[in-house]
Amino acid sequence: MAGRRLAETGIDFDLAMCSTATRTRETWKLAVHELPHRPKTVYEERLYEASLGDLLALLGETPDEVNDLLVIGHNPGIHALADALAGSTEGDALARMTRDGFPTSAFAVVSFSGPWKSVEHGVGRLLDYWTPHD
Repeated sequence: MAGRRLAETGIDFDLAMCSTATRTRETWKLAVHELPHRPKTVYEERLYEASLGDLLALLGETPDEVNDLLVIGHNPGIHALADALAGSTEGDALARMTRDGFPTSAFAVVSFSGPWKSVEHGVGRLLDYWTPHD
């Protein structure tokens, strides 16, 4: 279901960065088959139990040629990252994310301009937020 909804965003991901944990790898294996284009996938041990600071550092390491990145990770870090990056929002996405938290398979779409190394608090716009309960 999450893979189909990701496909509906129309984003053509260049890179997927996935935690090495069994659950995230299994989730990604199911979701990727729903996407029209399979992005290059990197399995990253540092995503497991990553803090907000760890996640920001990982984003900063993303190569400049990557325009659209998908991160498959864990809470509470992923929720904290989406919340921290969202300096502005489309519609009620931020209110729903704040209210509903970040359950398993939820995702947030955050857009920003500039190089990955410049990613910091408040630079993004929260364009979409989805949970399996939507």
